[in-house]
Amino acid sequence: MAAYQYLTFLTDYGLEDGFVASCHGVAARISPGVRIIDITHLVPPGDVRRGAAVLAQTIPYLPPGVHVAVVDPGVGTIRRAVAVDAGERVFVGPDNGLLSWAVRAASPDGRVRAYELTNEDLWLHPVSATFHGRDIFTPVAAHLLAGTDVADVGRALEPDDLVTLPSPVRRLLEDAAEGEVLTIDRFGNAQLSVTADDLERLGIRADTAVAVSLGRRTHPVPFRRTFGSVPPGELVAFTDSARCVALAVNGGDAAQRLGLVPGAHVRIAPVA
Repeated sequence: MAAYQYLTFLTDYGLEDGFVASCHGVAARISPGVRIIDITHLVPPGDVRRGAAVLAQTIPYLPPGVHVAVVDPGVGTIRRAVAVDAGERVFVGPDNGLLSWAVRAASPDGRVRAYELTNEDLWLHPVSATFHGRDIFTPVAAHLLAGTDVADVGRALEPDDLVTLPSPVRRLLEDAAEGEVLTIDRFGNAQLSVTADDLERLGIRADTAVAVSLGRRTHPVPFRRTFGSVPPGELVAFTDSARCVALAVNGGDAAQRLGLVPGAHVRIAPVA
């Protein structure tokens, strides 16, 4: 019996070409009957931070399994290919920080084992210099699903030697919460590192208003339960599905209107 039942898949490959289908096919040939859950293949090209955030926020809702993530602008260079064993989950992908937030979410105590993918017997040959998703990451994941022990994928690494993304800026002050724009989705909604719990500690509840400071600009913004709670075209703050505070425009693009980019500093305070 295979140790894992599901393979999940996140990339920036898009859907216009056959890249995703090729990886599905490789997995099915190695592990017939594999059950694949596609998280997304529409991560903006090369946006490691966006991929890391989506993966980490999705992991709590996925079944145990092998999780392949490929947002890999360094493909074909000296960056390592790795597998990280976090107990019920194994993460497979490039060692560029993409996996780091999800690994932390899956194993908050840091009890993980890490391996470099050096066992070429588990790869698809010949290996393309630009398509390690098809030729290295997916085949290794499929072999794990077929019963290969994770320790057999290659040489052991010290988990502390893995590349990690810096944690998002998030600070709770006496009268405000400070953070940054974590990600921007395809609707232009800006997800912040500030959480719903932060606002609750400041005494901010839904159906009130908040002062959102972006650089030298401060905007009074209604804090509602959903973006549909304000008229079309109006700015709103709400708690999203990951319990992060988000800024949106009902029927519009908040990031465009406010000139927001990932990493931009944000300060939220009660309206005096």
